[in-house]
Amino acid sequence: MTTRTEYLVMNTDSARALVNITDRVRSIVRGSGVREGLVLVSSMHITSAVFVNDDEPGLHRDIQAWADRLAPPGRYEHHRSGETNGDAHLKNLLLGHQVVLPVTNGDLDLGPWERVFYGEFDGRRPKRVVVKVVGD
Repeated sequence: MTTRTEYLVMNTDSARALVNITDRVRSIVRGSGVREGLVLVSSMHITSAVFVNDDEPGLHRDIQAWADRLAPPGRYEHHRSGETNGDAHLKNLLLGHQVVLPVTNGDLDLGPWERVFYGEFDGRRPKRVVVKVVGD
């Protein structure tokens, strides 16, 4: 079995952003030496997310609006701790903090429109995403 672990550093200019990280993940997979296996892509922060979906601007706006409807910016019990990012924590729960993807013939095995995204909901500072490839 072969494994490879790398970390992506994410640093968005805005507090909220959806970043297509597919090419970065694909590069790690291709360089791993794994021909058949899995890749875990996981945000190491509880105010961001990793998910798979289409890279279409209208859909990105829909995702942001949906997340805001379910977890709107506002007042949360969490803010009593001195934080102001309660909605970002809930958006992490909605979109998920990690995905596991197939590796076939040494490459990501995604559907025709599938792309890997990093969702930032409390940004403007460096955060990390772990990419772990495992297989033969």
